[in-house]
Amino acid sequence: MWTWYVLISNKLYIMRNFLILVFSSFVMAAIMSAAFTKQSAEPLTPECYTSCFISDVREYSKMEARTMDFAMLHDEPLPFELEDKKGKMIDFKTPDGNKAMAYEIKGKKKSKNYLLVIQEWWGLNDYIKQESDKLAGDLDDVTILALDMYDGKVATTRDSAMKYMSGVNNERLENIIKGAIAYAGKDAKIFTIGWCFGGMWSLQAGIIAGNQGAGTIMYYGRPETNLEKLQKLQTDVIGFFGNKDRSPSPEMVDAFIENMKKVDKKLTVHRYDAGHGFANPSNPNFDKEATKDSYEKTLAFIKARL
Repeated sequence: MWTWYVLISNKLYIMRNFLILVFSSFVMAAIMSAAFTKQSAEPLTPECYTSCFISDVREYSKMEARTMDFAMLHDEPLPFELEDKKGKMIDFKTPDGNKAMAYEIKGKKKSKNYLLVIQEWWGLNDYIKQESDKLAGDLDDVTILALDMYDGKVATTRDSAMKYMSGVNNERLENIIKGAIAYAGKDAKIFTIGWCFGGMWSLQAGIIAGNQGAGTIMYYGRPETNLEKLQKLQTDVIGFFGNKDRSPSPEMVDAFIENMKKVDKKLTVHRYDAGHGFANPSNPNFDKEATKDSYEKTLAFIKARL
């Protein structure tokens, strides 16, 4: 009898300890969960990324290129192969000791006028070469240099474009632009034009060109926000933007207008009831009317400064 009593007491003791252990574990887990929940931070907004961490718009654009939101602003380019090209590929030296490439179309008349054409995020594809051919046909005394900013890589899908744009080295891009300006010559008048990624870098190229800058054209490119950099601009700027665009948004364009006023630089802005990429022929949904109007204004802007 005594033996049975001892056995039952031991089992009850073991069971009680087990229940206490289980209960304690649940309590501890609940406390830790509450503690971690309290300490976890809210996700950072894009605005905070820009204002809190990234002061260089070029770096921000690379970060943005990794997002699907940005990728979905771009319809994948329709297959296209340019026939009867007016230009040819050339290479030139860059300050970093390497070489870069460009699609060159020499002006019909010999002059010191150069237009640097800067690709969209897809790369130097045949659509950009076609646009370069068109510009060359309407600008007799201007030599066109469509720069290969990806050093030979061309994207045909959003995934590859995301990889190429987010992976570019800003110093390398600056060297490509500086090399192109040196190729044009120290007495050359430098115009720049570009779309999206190229629109942003058209403005950067205008800054880099210094007193050789003759005119900067940017299509829906991210504006520079650094007033010290904008102060270095020696060119007038014309920009074409879509009111339905989210990168850059209408608010970003408004801020750009105000910043250019602060540094006393001339900026002309034209807005269209269109989205991102409205003027790029590689976009299946590009806006024909906005494209026609912006192209006519582009030609007038360049011709007035030749």
